[in-house]
Amino acid sequence: MTVATAAVHVYVWYRLQGTPAAAMPAIAALQVDLAARTGIRGRVLIRRDDPNTWMEIYEDVRSPETFEPALEAAVERHRAADFALDRARHTEAFVASS
Repeated sequence: MTVATAAVHVYVWYRLQGTPAAAMPAIAALQVDLAARTGIRGRVLIRRDDPNTWMEIYEDVRSPETFEPALEAAVERHRAADFALDRARHTEAFVASS
């Protein structure tokens, strides 16, 4: 499998603005919406030594050209960027090395 055809793993990290109690329902709704539209279920991790740093993980994305715009649209629908400090959500995509 080449990098071009490998499943992509998408990681979105950000510094939380506001309270986790306000952010978590919006992020959970975003992920339910995204799973319904793309079949990709996400999860949220919170940095162990900094509870204000969150990471959303979307694994085994087979069609990133479809998934990435769907993710951006879900972020807008659920106003997820409002919970990121300076509205900065950092998205990175990786593939397995072999």
